[in-house]
Formats: sequence, C-alpha cells, structure tokens
Amino acid sequence: MKITLDLNDELLIEAKTLAVRRKTTLKAIVESALRREIRPAAEMENPDPEKLEVGPLGFLVLKRKPGDTISFETIKAIQDDFEGEELQRAIHPRRA
Repeated sequence: MKITLDLNDELLIEAKTLAVRRKTTLKAIVESALRREIRPAAEMENPDPEKLEVGPLGFLVLKRKPGDTISFETIKAIQDDFEGEELQRAIHPRRA
C-alpha cells in the first residue's frame, strides 16, 4: 500500500543514511521500525534470557539488579558471546 508521510527533514536524512549503511531501502527501515513499535514486547525473541530481558518499551536490555552498574567491558563481552549473524538477528529479528 502506498502512503504519504510528512517526516522531519533531519529524521528522513538519518533514516536514509541508515538504509545506505545497512545496504537496504528506506521502505525496509520504516517497516522494521513500525514492526518493532507495534509488536508486543512478549513476542520479541530473546537470544539470551540469562543476560537480557525485554524492557517496558519492548527493547532488549541487559538484566541487572538495582544499583548495578553496567560497564563497557560487560557490554563488549556480551557482544563477543554472540556470533555476528546471531547478534544481527537479535537486533533486527525480522531480517533473517
């Protein structure tokens, strides 16, 4: 279905730039963003339930206890645990 959207110029430029970096289309970027926004948080695939959880806004977040600090090293270690393709599936679940 074709529609017309009135987008902020800066947002459109950012979206087009992202599409180029990901070697995809602006349409694919918009569809992916809409799917993430519409999809209930419970449907999100969690690649590592021990380390990650679906946050209140539907994004994967690192599990932590109140007061815990998450360092860059912790984030890097989790990224290193995932293979490249597996990490991309976690970040962009509909793109497989």
